[in-house]
Amino acid sequence: MSFESHTVSAPDGAKPQLNDRVVLGSIIGVANGAGGGAGAAVTVAVSGLKLPPKYAVVVNPGQDATWFVSAKTAIGFNVTLTPRLAANTLAAGSFDVVITA
Repeated sequence: MSFESHTVSAPDGAKPQLNDRVVLGSIIGVANGAGGGAGAAVTVAVSGLKLPPKYAVVVNPGQDATWFVSAKTAIGFNVTLTPRLAANTLAAGSFDVVITA
């Protein structure tokens, strides 16, 4: 079932990054390689996108890992996954991304 919605609101203190639109997108199943050993991080480039100048990224790593986003540009960004526990090794798999602006 689909529907159209024409009202967008932001909580007090937050402001939209663009005045004429809201950007919301998801990329499901971005592949990541396995870590090179216990505690080793893996960085994956997510590219080929058309993004506004300012945007936010949220990552679901799909495994017991922390994440951060770096090198944000208009065409993509890097996601770095790090095992939450230094004794663990990242498994090859995939993660999901949500982009908002």
